Amino acid sequence: MAEEKKEYWRWTESRWTNPDIDCKKGEVITAGVDVGSVSSQAVVLVDGKLFAYANRRTGSNSPDSARNAFNWALEGTGLTESDVHYTVGTGYGRVNVPMAQRAITEIACHARGANSMYGPTVRTVLDMGGQDCKAIRIDSKGKVESFLMNDKCAAGTGRGMEVFSDLLTISINEVGEMSLDVEEEPEPVSSTCVIFAKTEATGLLRQGWPKNKVLAAYCLAMARRVVELLDRVGVEKDFAITGGIAKNRGVVVRLEKELGLKALTPKYDTQIAGALGAALFAKGLYEKQKAAKK
Repeated sequence: MAEEKKEYWRWTESRWTNPDIDCKKGEVITAGVDVGSVSSQAVVLVDGKLFAYANRRTGSNSPDSARNAFNWALEGTGLTESDVHYTVGTGYGRVNVPMAQRAITEIACHARGANSMYGPTVRTVLDMGGQDCKAIRIDSKGKVESFLMNDKCAAGTGRGMEVFSDLLTISINEVGEMSLDVEEEPEPVSSTCVIFAKTEATGLLRQGWPKNKVLAAYCLAMARRVVELLDRVGVEKDFAITGGIAKNRGVVVRLEKELGLKALTPKYDTQIAGALGAALFAKGLYEKQKAAKK
């Protein structure tokens, strides 16, 4: 029997329920579902407070991915879809979220979610997603003032890191820490294209570079690529990072060093920011709808 090939890129899926909230006593229950290119999240709020979330891999079908994340978030809570008063879809698959009454862009939702996760002092949000990277300037209420997006190349994104994880046969959960385990920083890989960077990394391995040094070179290249985007939008304190790459210390530490400032520490899983923002928008929309009927 053939040995199953290990998928080094496969990051850990997760779900969480707030033990301090009795959902049955909640007056307004809303949800946000963020279907991204690589991951899908669902967040459930009870009276505007985070009650439950699920974070899992996006499949080949957006409606199914939305449904799977949503159902997993509700699992074991005693809630069903009919108990949720309003749901907003976001992410690249936002128009294909079957339980959503409304779709709102991921830019607006990440801004609103970051404001909730990190507090009203946040002015610059970096969303490092699966296949794009967004630099967003926001106000104290989480409203977007300006933004720039890099969606032309997988470098500087979660997908690029997955490619490197598989190439080097290192679990994606260990990549960040391993990349920091170097005596001195190597030069970054020169290519900004993940395909050419992969070829370059293969060449470095053949020259005898250890894996941690190759990872350091790639993480530094990612950080510098993102800094270029942030410089164009203008970085203001406080600075926060959302998305999956926010969990990679190898990129975050180097990014902080390049910028000369520290990113705020997240309270929750950084990948739920978009879904959290969508759920907060859902609460406002439901209350507005309810008020209009009076």
